[in-house]
Amino acid sequence: MIAKPYIVVTSISAPNAALRMFAEGGGEHGFGFIVVGDKKSPPEFTLDGCEYFSMERQLETGFGLAKICPANHYVRKNIGYLLAIRQGASVIRDTDDDNFPRAEFWPVHDRVQDVAVSAGRGWTNAYAWFSDAPIWPRGLPLDAVRDVPAPLEALPRERADCPIQQGLADENPDVDAIYRLLYPLPQSFRADRRVALGEGSWCPFNSQNTTWFPDAYPLLYLPATCTFRMTDIWRSFVAQRIAWANGWSIMFHEATVWQERNEHDLMKDFADEVPGYLNNRAICRELDGLDLPAGTENLGSNLRRCYEALVGQGWLGPQELALLDAWLTDLSELTA
Repeated sequence: MIAKPYIVVTSISAPNAALRMFAEGGGEHGFGFIVVGDKKSPPEFTLDGCEYFSMERQLETGFGLAKICPANHYVRKNIGYLLAIRQGASVIRDTDDDNFPRAEFWPVHDRVQDVAVSAGRGWTNAYAWFSDAPIWPRGLPLDAVRDVPAPLEALPRERADCPIQQGLADENPDVDAIYRLLYPLPQSFRADRRVALGEGSWCPFNSQNTTWFPDAYPLLYLPATCTFRMTDIWRSFVAQRIAWANGWSIMFHEATVWQERNEHDLMKDFADEVPGYLNNRAICRELDGLDLPAGTENLGSNLRRCYEALVGQGWLGPQELALLDAWLTDLSELTA
């Protein structure tokens, strides 16, 4: 089997313009493309260049997680990650069905980057390095949105190991409902800079345009017992904390997609984001206080330790640990 990069999407849409662009571009650039369906997906889904997994086909994968993963839920994307890993993905590109790839989307950046590094600076609005507009990423605590990070030129430039890389999205970027209710869109970002966030510089990242290298695959797990608007955000906090234990950084880079956002009820989005507004600082304090050993062999146990802490504090439901255990079991069988 020749390893190749994979794109993973979950969708309840029929093949749309964005999915067709991923399928066509993926074929031209040597990407595999997996789309994970759900109960609300159309009964027929045919798209050349795409492997589509209906609910029935997901159950046929043999993954324990497929049997217990909630239906009508974004976290069915976890099954897509497992499928890409099973097929030997050299990297996994995590995105959504309302993002459109530019030419710059297709090259896979080096994992190790010579880049400006922010470390030890607390809550950090990474978007502020890419735009002069008052804009912040979904999941940043509201009392941090006006904080201005150190100028990029003032940050040390280092070789940073970045097995998780967050690409931005132009036009309708990933911002919270408060931003969408108060500020104008579209917005676009500078394309001439990159920055890595090292230990102690917290910034949420999403599942919209994110590249994961194999060492970080266990950290792809999306939690199910939080709101839809927090699943990828709380995943990002867990992933950052475990990454730092291994000396890894999270790189933010220029937009390589633009988004034409699917229809949303902004007030429902707001309600789904309230748990983050209220708890994100406390969640990261809890994660900061954990003793997590270094080493890729400890990623699974560290992941469980983090989620045990989130469940123990009531931020996630107790059933989360059964889902996580199924993920870890499936993953261990794939990598044995």
